[in-house]
Amino acid sequence: MPAASTLAVLSTAQGSSVPPSFVYRITKYDPADRDERGHYTGAEDTVSDHGPVEAAYLAAIAAFAEEAGIGRLEIREPAVTGLVHFGGAPPAAGHGLGGLFPPDLTGYHDGAEVSLPVALELVRAMLRDQGAWCRLEAGDSFAVHVGWDQYVYVGSDQLSPEAVARTRELGLFPEPFPCSPYAVEQEEPSATEVADADFWARVRAMLASDRTVLLEESHVRNGARWHRLTEGNLDAVRAVLTPRALLTVWPALTPDVGAVLAALPEEGSVEFVWEAQDGTIAHAIFDDTEYQALAALAAGAKAASTLPLDLDERHPLFTATLPDSDGVLRARW
Repeated sequence: MPAASTLAVLSTAQGSSVPPSFVYRITKYDPADRDERGHYTGAEDTVSDHGPVEAAYLAAIAAFAEEAGIGRLEIREPAVTGLVHFGGAPPAAGHGLGGLFPPDLTGYHDGAEVSLPVALELVRAMLRDQGAWCRLEAGDSFAVHVGWDQYVYVGSDQLSPEAVARTRELGLFPEPFPCSPYAVEQEEPSATEVADADFWARVRAMLASDRTVLLEESHVRNGARWHRLTEGNLDAVRAVLTPRALLTVWPALTPDVGAVLAALPEEGSVEFVWEAQDGTIAHAIFDDTEYQALAALAAGAKAASTLPLDLDERHPLFTATLPDSDGVLRARW
């Protein structure tokens, strides 16, 4: 997975965090097989068996949730496989979310609530390193996260003796832990502006003068949709944006696609964004060894642009994050 899946409890205010009082580390690794530094030295594999051990993990998490009275969990900071995949297994088609969400990942976004069975399937995908990961939480009372090497951390606002006993019966090892090592670090978010009425007024004013701009809608980490904004379609695009998405406004694509291709750097990688004849906008990463394939892909494109991958060199017009319906910004980008 691109980063260890951290599931931590957050308050309704952006940037604040109230971790659960009781945290348990659940693993298949016998504590007797750890050295003096706590490193596991036994023979258990560090990947999912896709079988009884994996099922035991899910049953243990379900036991903790049921003892805490949790039937639904909230998805936080969802992600999919990006340019680099660090998981122990190859990424799966659809990031392991097939059957849970449609191909366009509708419903897989920050703040979406899912039933406990769906949450457990998300945990299964994370245990299998299939590409998707997210935080799961229920207010201040319950949290689950999946880290590297089949380490699972469950946090609850109450002691869970029955769930602990059940986990042991399942052949796993529940260990009390001070806190999750994957807890959300309280860092200043990269995007603090709210996509409020003032933000949309700025966009509308820009459309009135420049006629079109490009909107990048980051609906999950490592994933984005692109929209060509005009005065005529602005309201329609706003109506279909994913809740809590990070919105980045870029200059319009360049109609002279040949000039864009001619200006590609001699070395390195770029993000290529292009508009097809049917008006759809796509993007992909290409390095200097793939320019011939890029040129073939761009044949017939109506317009295109390149964006550097280095964050210090990416200079959008402006960026903001969609607030919730009550106007509060809860997403952390």
